[in-house]
Amino acid sequence: MFKEFKEFAVRGNVIDMAVGIIIGASFGKIVSSLVSDIIMPPIGVLLGGIDFSSFAITLKKASATTEAITLNYGLFINTLLDFIIIAFAIFIAVKQINKLKKKEETKPEKTAEEILLLREIRDQLSKK
Repeated sequence: MFKEFKEFAVRGNVIDMAVGIIIGASFGKIVSSLVSDIIMPPIGVLLGGIDFSSFAITLKKASATTEAITLNYGLFINTLLDFIIIAFAIFIAVKQINKLKKKEETKPEKTAEEILLLREIRDQLSKK
C-alpha cells in the first residue's frame, strides 16, 4: 500500500497540482491584502472616510453572556472584490495560454523533402 501511495504521490500531475494549490493560496492572500489594504482605503476616503470592513447589520445586540449577532456585509464586499480580481487574473492567464496553444496549432508543418521533389517533378511534367 505504501508503494502504491508513493507512486501516486510522485506522479507529475499530483506534484503540479500541489504546486498550483500552494501558489493559488499565496496569490489569494496577496489579492486579499491588495483589496483590503490598497484598494478599499482610497475608495473609503473618496466616499467620506468609510471603512467597508466595519459595515455590519446587528441582528441581535450583545448581552452580558452572548456576543452580538451581525451580518458583516462590508467584509463580504471585500471578499467579492477579492474574487473578481482573482477571476480576472485567471481569465487573463487562461486567455494567454490559449493564445499560445493556438499559435502552436496554426504553425504550418514543414513539408517533407520527398513531397517537395515530387511536386517539382509534377510541375516540370505539366509544363511539357
